[in-house]
Order: sequence, then C-alpha cells, then structure tokens
Amino acid sequence: MRIAATSTAYPPHYYRQQEVVDALKTYWGKDPVTAAALERLHSRTGVDGRYFARELAEYAALDTWGKANNVWIEVAEQLGAEAIEALLAQTGVERERIAALFFVSITGVASPSIDARLVNRMGLSRGIKRNPIFGLGCVAGAAGLARAADYVRAYPDEIAVLLSVELCSLTWQRDDVSVANFISSGLFGDGAAAVMVAGERVALEGPRIVANRQVFYPETLDVMGWDVSEKGFQIVLSPDVPKVVRENLGRDVDTFLGEQGLSRWEIGPWIMHTGGPKVLDATEEALGLDGTALERSRDALRRVGNLSSASVLVVLDDVMRHYRPETGSCSVLAAMGPGFCSEMLLLRW
Repeated sequence: MRIAATSTAYPPHYYRQQEVVDALKTYWGKDPVTAAALERLHSRTGVDGRYFARELAEYAALDTWGKANNVWIEVAEQLGAEAIEALLAQTGVERERIAALFFVSITGVASPSIDARLVNRMGLSRGIKRNPIFGLGCVAGAAGLARAADYVRAYPDEIAVLLSVELCSLTWQRDDVSVANFISSGLFGDGAAAVMVAGERVALEGPRIVANRQVFYPETLDVMGWDVSEKGFQIVLSPDVPKVVRENLGRDVDTFLGEQGLSRWEIGPWIMHTGGPKVLDATEEALGLDGTALERSRDALRRVGNLSSASVLVVLDDVMRHYRPETGSCSVLAAMGPGFCSEMLLLRW
C-alpha cells in the first residue's frame, strides 16, 4: 500500500490569535477576571493564527446547534471537494477510479453523510464504497489512514481516499466558561485534509504503509471527547492528556516497532498529531526525542491550530511536499484521541 498523494484545504477566513481573543470577549469579556483568563489561556496554546468557517462577526448569529451544523454541512462539502480534487490533479487519476471513500469528522453530523454529498457533487463512481466514521476525534486522521490501508491491502488493484474535515469553531459553547472550553476555543481551528492510498498493483509511487496498530487504554473515557446536549458539542478535555501520553506512548511505539524489527532510533521524521504544547512536550519525553524532532508538528500548530483528526494529515502533507526523507528511511505517523487510544502507522519512504 502506498500514499500516492496528500492535500489540504482551508476556508478563506484567517485570523491571528489576538483577533480571535478580541472576538470571544464579546461573549466572555464582561467580567475582567474571565477576560484575563481567556487572554492567558489563549497565549499558551502555541497557535499564531487559524482558519475559520465563517467570518468572526458571523458567529453571533449561530446561536443554535442546528444553525452551526448547517454551516458545518455546507463548508465541509466545499472543503472536501476541494481537497479531493487536489488529489486527482496531482496524480492524474480519474475520479471514477476511487473505489472507497473514508470520511472522518468529529465536529458535525449529517445524513446523508458528507461523503454521499460528494459523490453527487463530484460525480464519483456509483459503485464507490462509502465509509463515514464519527467519534474518533483527534485519532481519526491516523485511524482513517490505517483503515484505508487495510482496504487496499484486501483490494490491491484499487484506490482509496481518506478525507478529514474538522470545523472546530462551530462547536464553541458560549455559555461555558470552563478552562477546558477556553483552551479549546484558543487551540482548535478549521480545515480539511485528504490522502490517496493506492494498492500494490496500482502504478502510483509514494511512501509505503508497512504496518499499523491501534491500542486502546481502558478506563480513560473521561480524558477527551464531547458531552452532547441540545446545545451541541461541549468539550471534555482532561488535564491528564499529557500524563496518558507519557505513560503509554513510548511503550506502545516500542512494541509496534519491535514487531517490525525496528527501534525508535531508526525513525525519522516523526509525523505526529499536533495536540498542543503540553501534549507535544509529553510526546517528546515519552519517545526520548530532542527538541527538534517534532518541529513539523509544532509548525503546523502555529500556522493553523489543532485541526483534530486533520492535524496529523496536515503534518504528513508538509513532509510529503517539503521534507521528504531519503529513500528507504522510516517514519511513524501517530495520533491519540477519545477512547482513549492511539493509532500508529509505519511508513517506508
């Protein structure tokens, strides 16, 4: 299985972090203590700026879950089409050749799902196998890529596409003044990413997906996720996330690599979910990496924020386009998310 192409797509509205803080003060800035907490927490996210599904002034009108979700459907379809068209343009593959479409998101819901809407919009094959996946959160970029690889392993003459669209700004809860919601509103951004995965008998080049592994951590359901109510999605974000990373990631990566006859010292570059500054610090500590090993992830966080499931795919796209390693070298692509769980893939360039 090979990664034949990657792409990203973003809404047209980009704002620097201070602009976002100023806009959010219309909800949370009347109390000076709350306003100061908002400023402080946003300044610590490692984010310089982010893309948004709508202009900041338009969010005040999105005062129900239904209104926000309608915007999610509209923008997700637009960005999804843009990202998949970019894959087709890069490879010259005809759209009818996409045999399976995996769609992941955690920031909105639709039935028919976004992938169905894209079949109509883009004229994709009527025989395409659709796989909409909801609920995996930040781990879904890596997990979706692994499931696409599993598919073409079974069907080596076929091509699968993974699409991730996350519009995190549409989940803001304006009556929630918790630390978790303030961090979320300062950390997460909007965008999409797509990956084309080709079977062994398809004449497309790219890094080979050698193996994948998912590890579930029991009794960690309250670490990350959503509380869902009539108001929509309310963030669950425990301060224990870095602790879970430190306690589990190094061991699980070593086990995964050991099964392939490798050690972590033979890996580079590392393609890791952007998380946040504390999560990236914990990842470096768990894996024994120096301060430059995750620079691609930190750079993506600075430029566009944490895009949930799309984040690790943004890092992959950056490496594919600008930092391709030597032929024969290996990378680990990994993310962690609600469950709590981790997903790892071994790539050989």
